[in-house]
Amino acid sequence: MNGGSGGGYRDVSLWFDQLAEPITARPALTGRHDADVAIVGAGFTGLWAAYYLQRAAPDLRIALVEAEVAGFGASGRNGGWCSALFPTTAATLARQVGRDAAVAQYAAMRESVAEVERVASAEGIDADIARGGTVVLARSAAQLDRARAEAAESAEFGLGLELLGADEARDRLAASDVLGGTYTPHCAAIQPAKLARGLAAAVEHRGAVLFEHSRATAIDPHLVRLEHGELHAKHVVRATEGYTARLAGHRRTLAPVYSLIVATEPLPVATWDEIGLRKRETFTDYRHLIVYGQRSADSRLVFGGRGAPYHLGSRIEARYDRVPDVFAALEQTIGELLPILKSVRITHRWGGPLGIARDWHASVGLDRSSGLAWAGGYVGDGVSTTNLAGRTLADLITEADSELLRLPWVGHRSRRWEPEPLRWLGANLGLQAMMWADAAEQRSGRPARSAALVNAIMGR
Repeated sequence: MNGGSGGGYRDVSLWFDQLAEPITARPALTGRHDADVAIVGAGFTGLWAAYYLQRAAPDLRIALVEAEVAGFGASGRNGGWCSALFPTTAATLARQVGRDAAVAQYAAMRESVAEVERVASAEGIDADIARGGTVVLARSAAQLDRARAEAAESAEFGLGLELLGADEARDRLAASDVLGGTYTPHCAAIQPAKLARGLAAAVEHRGAVLFEHSRATAIDPHLVRLEHGELHAKHVVRATEGYTARLAGHRRTLAPVYSLIVATEPLPVATWDEIGLRKRETFTDYRHLIVYGQRSADSRLVFGGRGAPYHLGSRIEARYDRVPDVFAALEQTIGELLPILKSVRITHRWGGPLGIARDWHASVGLDRSSGLAWAGGYVGDGVSTTNLAGRTLADLITEADSELLRLPWVGHRSRRWEPEPLRWLGANLGLQAMMWADAAEQRSGRPARSAALVNAIMGR
């Protein structure tokens, strides 16, 4: 499944398929348009930025340009975790900027989860939000060691993570081979396309102009160049995340890495009584190759993970959204985790790119001399991080004196990715190394050194 220009947008994801509204594109930008703030990308980053700019300065003329339709990218395709996760760990961040700054960054992330819930309620956006938290299972001795280490880090930095025994973890999610795990209350399961489309309607209602089917080709000071027009503004916000490589001069800014997802048919109550996730907890385990899941509001198991290759030259194509081997691996993993679902029917399969900075460090900032602002590099944890980015961008642009502007991710500059073919070799070797590490740990029960080596190289 994937949508595209002239295509069926309901095929973008399960989330798009569930939308009640007709999915029709707004008019494109042709010729010249002038604004005070131009936002490139109508995903969560761009929409949140517009929303908070409107609150801070209602008279601002705000224009958003989107290559497809609002929410088309990761914002409408992700696994539906609104979490307090930040791609740089608290310990790594503390080594870089000090303990107090790291604590403040993670506190802001926890506040962002609540802020997303607050805005959805205030704007009447029914995004199927359930604050059930996240359970992370440990299913081998090596994974249990990582769970204990993460719980210790949480205690050091006040992150609110609880170490679970085997029975406590199984009570949350009755998966196979559970030895323990961790739990945090700081996550909500969400229907992301409903939130994105609702935000688009909200900012448009307040006066922002949203141009769809309007692909930006380049961003310059005070100017967005489009395929069929130009958008001029005092401030230009780059909010393109996984699609950043398509902009002139940005091929090495963020690496577009694909994450793929499957969803089951709605499951009966008796099956959920056996599985768990009674509060719609989101879930994963401590393997190296990331997987993630949730119980949807309509009782499906939604399950995704990494495993798709990085494509040479940071290429982004619709056909990369569907990789049969990765879908098959995800379906096999569902059966291994939850044997009761070994023969379950899969109704939806989809995927898309997310943005990864070279140091796995999300950032937000504004260059006042050029008027160019940016936010991104969320590494798949963007549903709440984009909200924090939107509030921060609004404060930067309106020159507010805000505590948000003192957070350590503000103004952070990640180095560029290596040129090709080094980028392709490194990204795909790292992917294979994580797969090998998981296989080795499953056999031996001991932590795999290869995973630690990859993490060190990536600066994680």
